[in-house]
Amino acid sequence: MGSGEWCLQKRDSFKSETLVGNETVPEIGCLSIIVLGASGDLAKKKTFPALFHLYCQGFLPPNEVHIFGYARTKISDDELRNRISGYLVSERSASPSKDVSKFLQLIKYVSGSYDAAEGFQTLDKEISKHETSKNSLEGSSRRLFYLALPPSVYPSVCRMIRRYCMNKSNLGGWTRIVVEKPFGRDLGSAEELSSQIGKLFDEPQIYRIDHYLGKELVQNLLVLRFANRFFLPLWNRDNIDNVQIVFREDFGTEGRGGYFDEYGIIRDIIQNHLLQVLCLVAMEKPVSLKPEHIRDEKVKVLQSVLPIKDEEVVLGQYEGYRDDPTVPDHSNTPTFATVILRIHNERWEGVPFILKAGKALNSRKAEIRVQFKDVPGDIFKCKKQGRNEFVIRLQPSEAMYMKLMVKQPGLEMSTVQSELDLSYRQRYQGVTIPEAYERLILDTYDPCPFLSLKYYCLQCLPLQLDKR
Repeated sequence: MGSGEWCLQKRDSFKSETLVGNETVPEIGCLSIIVLGASGDLAKKKTFPALFHLYCQGFLPPNEVHIFGYARTKISDDELRNRISGYLVSERSASPSKDVSKFLQLIKYVSGSYDAAEGFQTLDKEISKHETSKNSLEGSSRRLFYLALPPSVYPSVCRMIRRYCMNKSNLGGWTRIVVEKPFGRDLGSAEELSSQIGKLFDEPQIYRIDHYLGKELVQNLLVLRFANRFFLPLWNRDNIDNVQIVFREDFGTEGRGGYFDEYGIIRDIIQNHLLQVLCLVAMEKPVSLKPEHIRDEKVKVLQSVLPIKDEEVVLGQYEGYRDDPTVPDHSNTPTFATVILRIHNERWEGVPFILKAGKALNSRKAEIRVQFKDVPGDIFKCKKQGRNEFVIRLQPSEAMYMKLMVKQPGLEMSTVQSELDLSYRQRYQGVTIPEAYERLILDTYDPCPFLSLKYYCLQCLPLQLDKR
């Protein structure tokens, strides 16, 4: 699973099973994927391309799957298809024009409000038509609602789905909703939002996802830490000086200033993406790979985090941020933040975890940098050349490498810092690494036995970082 190859292999059967009462029932009905917020940025840049790549790999058979877009914008089917078609073609598409054309024909668009019955009643009729055309027994079909929407409309949308668009029986079919960050503005609003959705759907129907945990190198963290003997005795405060988890973007808000200004870099990146990565780096070995066991160890890490000191937080805003017409003229929303977290437990006492995130910087990258302490009794006088480091580059150009000291070739006894490098493009030539959204969406309707999406669940990872 480390290389992502499982996601490139077609499952033995597209159908899986669901639990009804105490019995396991085969899922035999067709699948409808409904993208709410279909005309927005997230849908066209991430959701639809992920669905397209799943289609190209055979995970969305056209004889069983139909895709519905829903949004307030009044456009036709073809207009939606034209909007998203340019985002589907990539170097991963074996035959772009042919594949794109076939995929687009699976998409139908319905316009309507997010808080009124009429649009959702129309949507339900269109879904039912598709299910009837595929000869699915009533109650055996599957409906997956992906909310590519701001969290402020989650409650109203979920109420409409519950009232008008549910699969009304349990003959192996189901209705599921997918939501993602930001899940509220703080702990209080997140709890309220979770309560509102929880009153409408049972927990197995709700998928709260953080796409960062679908990234190949993030998924590899548990394997690296717990399947390699030489890491086990080193992964502690006796050997590690600090851990840096860094997220950098080389572009600004790009028209999303209104959304970004409401949340800022801490809520947008640090309190979800980077905290999830921190948990995987710092957690103890779980009892098993069951989702609840992994979750429990993550929660222990967060419960051990000490209150953040003001002097260990740095905030900034890039020049030109307020030139975006969607950003208030006097906004003090941070676009850059550095936060030091300290974990008060036996393994990590005294080791700073430095979380950095920023937009409009001079490069784009996301990485984990584990820096080890200096070698005691340094007989080679090589401290000035740098410490040993283990670096995991999450994006772009996935790689992991170790910085270590070696003898420089030649007759003299001199040292130089070098790298043991595992670059994925070189090592795994011909292997396509799936995008994070592909993994997450696939697992909502066709669970992999080695990876449960509940592993990504944010509901049990509360940590409030107040906007300063």
